Amino acid sequence: MPSDRLTRRALVGLFAVWLTVVGLGLGALWRYAQTPGPAAHAPQTWPANSRIARDATRPTLVMFTHPKCACSRATISELAVLMAHVQRKVAVRVLFYHPSKAESGWDHTDLWESAAAIPGVTVSRDEDGVEAARFGSEASGQALLYDAGGRLLFSGGITSARGHSGDNTGRSELTTLLLNGASEPLATTPVYGCTIRELSTP
Repeated sequence: MPSDRLTRRALVGLFAVWLTVVGLGLGALWRYAQTPGPAAHAPQTWPANSRIARDATRPTLVMFTHPKCACSRATISELAVLMAHVQRKVAVRVLFYHPSKAESGWDHTDLWESAAAIPGVTVSRDEDGVEAARFGSEASGQALLYDAGGRLLFSGGITSARGHSGDNTGRSELTTLLLNGASEPLATTPVYGCTIRELSTP
């Protein structure tokens, strides 16, 4: 019947529109996942005005993180994997952004707890992102490795996409540096995380 044919055509048309919308949405999500945050302009030597404790006997890995960045869950997971291989060869400082106008426990999220639970990792607050600014870091998940003398060896992220855990160049580079020593030139990788100061704050 003509009405049945019209109904079928309408359903086919609606299905085609639905597929298009879903495809566009998935494409947007994929592009977002593959878009890195801003690269750090990290100093080549440890900032003299930094209040972060640098280990003078072994390399120090500094990581700047926003406590409410969903992308950084994968970063903390990858940090745990890294530390399982190199725990005694590096001192790790994870700093969580905390705006001065926020309440005391604002930064104590599941990310803080996960990072604090990793053996060998020291977690602390970065009030108003002062330390992140000193190290030229803008993206959540930015990792910087300095040797015992304060020379920059690595700058980048340790995931292959936003919120994606698994083998990646950043973690591999850090593992190699810490187990085998420094290489030339400076090792760099993209950081797949939110821009710290653009995330919603109180």
